[in-house]
Amino acid sequence: MPKKAKPTGKGKEEGPVPCKQLKMEAAGGPPFTLNFESPSDLFESLISPITTETFFREFWEKKPLLIQRDDPAVATYYQSLFRLSDLKSLCSRGMYYGRDINVCRCVNGKKKVLNKDGKVHFLQLRKDFDQKRATIQFHQPQRFKDELWRIQEKLECYFGSLVGSNVYITPAGSQGLPPHYDDVEVFILQLEGEKHWRLYHPTVPLAREYSVESEDRIGRPAHEFTLKPGDFLYFPRGTIHQADTPPGLAHSTHVTISTYQNNSWGDFLLDTISGLVFDTAKEDLEFRAGIPRQLLLQVDATAVATRLSAFLRTLADRLEGTKELLSADMKKDFVMNRLPPYCMGDRAELSVPGGPLPRLDSTVRLQFKDHTVLTVGPDQDQSDETQEKMVYIYHSLKNRRETHMMGNEDTESHGLRFPLSHLDALKQIWGHSAIPVKDLRLTTNEEKENLVLSLWTECLIQVL
Repeated sequence: MPKKAKPTGKGKEEGPVPCKQLKMEAAGGPPFTLNFESPSDLFESLISPITTETFFREFWEKKPLLIQRDDPAVATYYQSLFRLSDLKSLCSRGMYYGRDINVCRCVNGKKKVLNKDGKVHFLQLRKDFDQKRATIQFHQPQRFKDELWRIQEKLECYFGSLVGSNVYITPAGSQGLPPHYDDVEVFILQLEGEKHWRLYHPTVPLAREYSVESEDRIGRPAHEFTLKPGDFLYFPRGTIHQADTPPGLAHSTHVTISTYQNNSWGDFLLDTISGLVFDTAKEDLEFRAGIPRQLLLQVDATAVATRLSAFLRTLADRLEGTKELLSADMKKDFVMNRLPPYCMGDRAELSVPGGPLPRLDSTVRLQFKDHTVLTVGPDQDQSDETQEKMVYIYHSLKNRRETHMMGNEDTESHGLRFPLSHLDALKQIWGHSAIPVKDLRLTTNEEKENLVLSLWTECLIQVL
């Protein structure tokens, strides 16, 4: 087993303080690969030797983690994820400036974009890289690189949040981006060459937006180090950072894997509160009463604050103890825009049901559970006054890998809807490893058979 060095202590006063740092010695043996048995296994192997319990207790949303691995097997695996040499074949598939690739350089603390118009031609891209010392930023490489698709699909299952990535390829003695912070949790894998990093204390902890910071405002680095192939770095959103490739060496390639954008409690409250208010207003006359005359014209809100506080307390009381599935849009948006399950071949298993038809005497089990969400919402086919609640099941089995994280507005949702009376039966299927169809809590046998047949048609259950 690799040996684990003790964390380094604080540096001298004149230098930056190193972040939590683990050094691992080469282990030898068979080729390295991540553990894809389950989403939790994948994440645990990604941050090894740190345990997930330690990671979420000490580092997640709190402070950076650096793991330096002096292991050629890990370095070889990381290098297989994306190389500079991959760009030639990728460009031949039709890459475009802005959409797929950005070319940029940090000049005097500012980002200078060197994109051309239209389609990317590899020879021109390589010329800008070699002669202008420009950084090549490749957007969402999981669309084309199978192993990144495999990694990010598992991480989306693990976090329950979209997981994007960008590759940065920077020539020696150059820097692509000025000091900045992001609105995402960042995991960096060093693939080729070396990258010199400087991290600074956040000016906006757990930031909700991207922002460039000037050198004179951020002060001295809190952490400074150099990543080599096989090394891993994590830092929370809001962490100010900048990175450059040391002079006199080969180019650097790293992939930034990011998650938890707009995934805070504040976002969840915004998502759920509107439905809660809507439901309460249907039953509570006070919520339907008109606001005072000229309220919208008033400058001082003091008078209305007490009334709003009372309404919020009513909502809080209604929320206590509820078992109803909350979330209006976040669940749906996540499933609509995430990666489909990783698979090799033509993906027929994700779109064409297999095995025997489910019947009343069948035993069934849910499959692709990590790729489905269950939520309750109003029936979209009825008017506001008469809307009945329905159970919606959304899944990502038919999502297109090629459009992942590309901001497509025409993304289609895939799934089913059922009457609210089917919620308990659906919870049975979701909560059991296997369940006889006849045991489903529905009134008639016909309802039981129709429910499992609908799920089977969407490839969401299999017959045992």
